[in-house]
Amino acid sequence: MIDWFWMQGMLAGHKNAYDCIKAFSETDFTEDLKAIEHRALVIHSEDDQIVPYADSGPLSAKLLRNGTLKTYKDLPHGCHATHPDLINADFLAFFKGETVGTKADTDTIEIVMQPVPAE
Repeated sequence: MIDWFWMQGMLAGHKNAYDCIKAFSETDFTEDLKAIEHRALVIHSEDDQIVPYADSGPLSAKLLRNGTLKTYKDLPHGCHATHPDLINADFLAFFKGETVGTKADTDTIEIVMQPVPAE
């Protein structure tokens, strides 16, 4: 797993990786998420050390018109790579129309976002 992450970083290049992180950390995707009309599954772990759960998963699912949030308890940020059997089973169930996770509860999640302006 460590070698795989190292390879991804080396293939992307330092400048490209930095620019990618800068772009997604400073871009407000609110309107983009609101515009998605299709069913969407948002997966996120409460133990994500890269993207804080409270600041991302529930908020993204709420902004989606037809969003479903699947929360995992103790998985890392790259859970699709570390736990593919679990994640792929949930994806497959979702694609089949089975219940996976919970519908985003628009009454209990407060969205407070302050986009950081690009320099």
